[in-house]
Amino acid sequence: MQTGRKILFTDLDGTLLDDRKNITPGNQAAISEALAEGHIIVIATGRPLSGTLAAADRLGLTRDGCYAIAYNGGLIFDLGRRETIYSRTIPRALVRQVFDLAFSRNIHIQTYSNTHVLAEHDSEYLQDYRREIGVPFQIVPDVARALLEEPCKMLAILYDAHAKLEAFRQELLRIFPDRLDCFFSNDNYLEIVPTNVSKGLAVRWMCSHLEIPLENSVAAGDAQNDISMLEAAHVGAVMCNAFPGVAEHGDYVTRADNNHDGIAEIIRRFIL
Repeated sequence: MQTGRKILFTDLDGTLLDDRKNITPGNQAAISEALAEGHIIVIATGRPLSGTLAAADRLGLTRDGCYAIAYNGGLIFDLGRRETIYSRTIPRALVRQVFDLAFSRNIHIQTYSNTHVLAEHDSEYLQDYRREIGVPFQIVPDVARALLEEPCKMLAILYDAHAKLEAFRQELLRIFPDRLDCFFSNDNYLEIVPTNVSKGLAVRWMCSHLEIPLENSVAAGDAQNDISMLEAAHVGAVMCNAFPGVAEHGDYVTRADNNHDGIAEIIRRFIL
């Protein structure tokens, strides 16, 4: 075990990134200082790998000591070496079943290749997602046939219809109890992943893989899909701008929000 090194797991949107999807100079400086001292920085996000890599490149988090957890824990990527070190996927036949069920409920659903968002119908949901995440998309007649590799997740999206998405979540868990897990990243986004996938499980896997004691881990987040990560890490640091109900799952709430160096506050208090 490397008892001197510490590891920070940080969500992107609403946590490391400000409301304009940029990193503040204060957060950037604190991260650089932590890396210079040999600590580890891990981006942990629900974004697809392509979008995660684009964000890491833009933020300068592509050097040794930088890692990325994408798809809410479905894939872990070594940003310094540019290689996948862990992944869990959904069989194509199961993707087809879930897509058909979503269509029968009039719910938008999409999945992901290594480079694109894949959907069978264009929609306002897909276009809004593309603009927010900055990932290209493809409309295909059959996602199961279009996928060259099994995907790490699917995403169901509805606006102002959380109860309908919750009913869909319960239906998926009832039909596929040992194959899928489902949770919300916000009220409009239902994340659909293989069982035994979460940011929290990725925290434990990363600490074991890098031989860093769990006691040296810190997680920072603001949303529902960050809860497992906040609970798994030794210190769960919740952003003061977090969604309602998230703070009760952490150990510390920041004074500064994501627009005012909240991650720098966490790094200087718990890492440096």
